[in-house]
Amino acid sequence: MLILQFVISGLLIGGVYALIAVSSVLIYKSTRIFNFAVGELLALGGLVCYSFVVWWGFPLWLSLLGAMAMAIIIGGSIERLFLRPLLGQPILTIIMATLALSSFLTGLMLIIWSGYTVSFPADLLPGKTIVVGDIVISPELLWALVIVIVAFAILAYFFMKTNTGLKMRAVSEDHELSMSVGINITFIFAIAWIIAVMLGTLSGILLGNRIGLAPTITPLVALRAFPAVIFGGLESIVGAVIGGLTIGIIENVVGGMIDRTFGEATAYIILLLVLIIRPQGLFGLKRIERV
Repeated sequence: MLILQFVISGLLIGGVYALIAVSSVLIYKSTRIFNFAVGELLALGGLVCYSFVVWWGFPLWLSLLGAMAMAIIIGGSIERLFLRPLLGQPILTIIMATLALSSFLTGLMLIIWSGYTVSFPADLLPGKTIVVGDIVISPELLWALVIVIVAFAILAYFFMKTNTGLKMRAVSEDHELSMSVGINITFIFAIAWIIAVMLGTLSGILLGNRIGLAPTITPLVALRAFPAVIFGGLESIVGAVIGGLTIGIIENVVGGMIDRTFGEATAYIILLLVLIIRPQGLFGLKRIERV
């Protein structure tokens, strides 16, 4: 029964990894840019929500709305001020821009929140620990599962049923063809960044409620989602979800049954194996260019 406890806990933690992975895949599919500032954006979103809750004493629902509003502003500003001027530049230039953005955000967070770890109030989310036989499920993990499921349901509806979501799917397939039929791809890029930062903010809040938030430490936790992105494939949202859940389960089982440090390293061992055996990921597309 002990391994079942680790599997369930890993599944719940993997849901947060899946959120982070999906935010990275959204950016890559829409813009062909890998966002190396994903960890810093996650920490920033969580710290903004923390400030609403702790500094100003707002209720959780209002703090969540405030954090999401800030995510919209931050995501749109990043695309407009940092990345749109670089359209048409070599991909390495844009990658370096996201690395510079991560350093800028780290410095900004250190100025505002210092380098200490901060935590949400213990009673932030209602509920009690659930015990089923030998299985113990903490309320914060259960809430994380519910929030992740709702977020993915909204995201699925957005991409399947809304006009903007359908345009985003078209842009993710071919930029030139999308422009030829009148789609404003810069607007779609902005929407992609906004949604990605909103997902990152939600992930930051969930992680912060569980392990606390720190400008220099929380981004490192977000790096555990990178193997999930590669595992599922850079171009597959479904793959990112499956990758996040898989990494969460394996990391938790190995860490609980063998050693915690080795459990954290397992994700990167999986990353290396996937890159060697199937570089495009389990659900990624293998592109063949004819010359």
